[in-house]
Amino acid sequence: MDLLIKDAHIVTGIKGNMYYGVGNIGIDAGKIAYIGPETMPAQKVIEARDMIAMPGLFNAHTHTSMVLMRNFAADKNLEDWLVKSIFPIEGKLTAEYIHSASLLAAAEMIRSGTVGFLDMYYHVEETAEAVLEAGLRANISLGILTAGNNDRNYEAAKSHALAFHRNYHGAGNGLVKTSLEVHSVYLYDEDGLRESAEFAKKHDLMVHAHLHETKTEVVNSIDKYGFRPIEVFKKCGMLEVPVTAAHCVNMNDRDMEIAASNGVRPVHCPTSNMYLASGFADIPSMQKHGIAVALGTDGAASNNDLDMFGEMNLAGLIHKGHSGDATVMDAASVVEMATANGAATIGFEDSGRLYEGMNADIILIDTNSAHNTPMLNPVNALVYSTKGSDVDTVIVNGRILMQSKELKTIDEEKLRYTIKKIADMLY
Repeated sequence: MDLLIKDAHIVTGIKGNMYYGVGNIGIDAGKIAYIGPETMPAQKVIEARDMIAMPGLFNAHTHTSMVLMRNFAADKNLEDWLVKSIFPIEGKLTAEYIHSASLLAAAEMIRSGTVGFLDMYYHVEETAEAVLEAGLRANISLGILTAGNNDRNYEAAKSHALAFHRNYHGAGNGLVKTSLEVHSVYLYDEDGLRESAEFAKKHDLMVHAHLHETKTEVVNSIDKYGFRPIEVFKKCGMLEVPVTAAHCVNMNDRDMEIAASNGVRPVHCPTSNMYLASGFADIPSMQKHGIAVALGTDGAASNNDLDMFGEMNLAGLIHKGHSGDATVMDAASVVEMATANGAATIGFEDSGRLYEGMNADIILIDTNSAHNTPMLNPVNALVYSTKGSDVDTVIVNGRILMQSKELKTIDEEKLRYTIKKIADMLY
């Protein structure tokens, strides 16, 4: 056995059997080889008494390099925030900036227990290389149409996208996957959407999009296309491939029926949606429609961190307050959203749950803190009291990326210095 995690409180990520109890986890060749009460010889043993062992978290929608804009633009609605504040800064970004920012985001995610993420941004090769350096999992999206470019000359963009997908899909022994970015219905025209749908079908790619994020988006979609955003996607053939749809805030029952019948996977980003006053996605109703919902942080420019424990906490609370029903969004459902649902949503079906044969993507939570004492229910503790800073150890594909809060693959101090210098040049 390569690694043995000993005497941990094991949370499986499996709804209906979420808490295993105290036990041991054996890891061999990057896989979970054993879960049970027995100990066994291993090359390395991690003593995990008073720790929770759980599947690593999957951030199913983010723009990692937007850590460069953390706390820059606040107290604005989405349209003003994006057009007046974010787009001008994005025009100054270089590949070098993106590489450093991606690494800093990776460090932040590792520290707070995220083992994989779905990304949409610029200079995607730089983000992919940063992921491989850090040792995380990621699905990185690249489209064939630059946002707002409706000249319908797609050939150069197609060539770039195809090269990226061929070079990086499956890279790092499967750590990196790729998908097709379709930013939104408001930054594309109908030809661009149809062209993107055909490209995704031809090359067997998942689509990563923003969908139904604001009321303005829905109103403008009806004005522009005559249909609501998800109806536009269906009309243009986009729902003939797997679609991961960030936000899904302003959806009615018909929208949810379309999503459910076509296997669309919404990503709930509660912090970002409140930060930009986009509203509250009706996740309880989606669940009643049988839709598997994942969790995401969005970018750090609209959050302003990448802490998935914060998203879990909000997801577990805001729907209770909004609905007046304290039974909705129970802790086990929220954990499932951040682990098993998130992993499947971004294409890592062999991660997100702890049982034999699954990828060894595991985090250990130190519960020896005032805010987690006494730990009467580990599953409840993960949603209602645990902080990202409680993460002690992060393991991806059997490799230790952090132990005892010490990063093993990233020089965080050097990165913080670099990012501060970049910020001085951007602002």
